[in-house]
Amino acid sequence: MKSIENIKLTKTSTIKEALKIIDNSGMQIALVVDDENRLIGTITDGDIRRGLLNNISLDDSVESIIFKTPTVATISDTKEEILKKALPKKLHQIPIIDNQNRVIGISEIEQLRRPKIKSNKVILMVGGLGTRLRPLTKETPKPMLKVGNKPILETIIEKFAEYGYINIVLCANYKFNIIKEYFGDGSEFGVNIEYILEEQRMGTAGALSLLKEKPSEPFFVMNGDLLTNVNFESLHSYHLANSSISTMCVKEYDFQIPYGVVTLDNEKIISVEEKPIQKFFISAGIYMLSPEVLEHIPNDEFYDMPTLFEKLIVAGKNTVSFPIREYWIDIGKIEEFEKANKEYYEVF
Repeated sequence: MKSIENIKLTKTSTIKEALKIIDNSGMQIALVVDDENRLIGTITDGDIRRGLLNNISLDDSVESIIFKTPTVATISDTKEEILKKALPKKLHQIPIIDNQNRVIGISEIEQLRRPKIKSNKVILMVGGLGTRLRPLTKETPKPMLKVGNKPILETIIEKFAEYGYINIVLCANYKFNIIKEYFGDGSEFGVNIEYILEEQRMGTAGALSLLKEKPSEPFFVMNGDLLTNVNFESLHSYHLANSSISTMCVKEYDFQIPYGVVTLDNEKIISVEEKPIQKFFISAGIYMLSPEVLEHIPNDEFYDMPTLFEKLIVAGKNTVSFPIREYWIDIGKIEEFEKANKEYYEVF
C-alpha cells in the first residue's frame, strides 16, 4: 500500500494541478479529500479529458469532474476481497479507507497480485505451554498442532508471506526443538526465520527484550495460537497513518448475561433488563509496534502486552486500536481447536 500524500487534491484544486499529479505520480489517479482526509472522490485522465471536451478550462476547479462514487476497500478487507472488488472493473489502484471514510493509503492491484517484499520483522510468540489443550500438547507445542492439513504456525507464516512480510522471528520455549526442526531457516517456506529461545517464561512482551537486533522500523507481534485473515498490510499502513507508537488489533466480543439484570437506586428498582447482551472490545493478540516501544520493556523478565500498553498510556504515548471484522479465532481450548478444524477449509 502506498501513501496518498503525492496524489491528494481538494475541491478547490485546479484541473491543471490534477493533470500534473496524474502525469508525475505514475499512479494514473488523483484523490480528492477534505481537511480531515475523508474521501470525496477520484479523478483520472479520462475525467479530465471529458471535462475539456465540455469546454472546462485547465484553470477551473476540479469540483465539476470529480467521480464521487469510486470503488474503495476498507482497512479490514483482505487481499482477496480487494482483488475481488478491483479485478472485474479492471482497476489499477483502489483507495483504502478507515471506518470514518478517511483515506489511509492506496493499493496497487498488480502489487497485490505479486506482493512486494517488505523488511519489517514479524515476531511470533510461540513459547506457551498449551496447558488448556492437554493432552494434545503433551508431546506437541501448541503452535504445531495441525488445523486443516498443517500446523497453526505454518498458516500464520504463510499469511504474513502473502503480504510480503517474510522476516520472521520465533520466540519459543516449550518443545523448542520440534518447531526448529520443522521450519529450519524458513527457506522451504519462502521466508527467513530466526529463533529466540526463552530460558524462562517471558510473557507476550518480555521476549522482545531478547531480540538480537533491535528493529529500526515498525514490527508486528502476534501470538502463535491464532488463525486470522487480517490484512497485515492495512494494519501496517493504519499504524503509520495514525502516528501510533503501538497499535493493538481489537475484536468485538458479545457476552449474554444469563439472568435478568436489575438497576437500583437505593432500594427502588429503576429498571429490569432480561438477559442483556454486553459488548466489549477484546485484545486480538496482534500488534504493530514502533521501535521506541522497546525502551519501555524491562530486560529479561516476564512482561505481558497489557502491562506494556498500560505503561505507554500512562506515559501519554499514542496507542491506537485497529478493529478487525475478519475471521479470527484464538485456539486456546479443545473446543476452539475443534471449531478451527471444522472452519479451516472454508476460510483458508
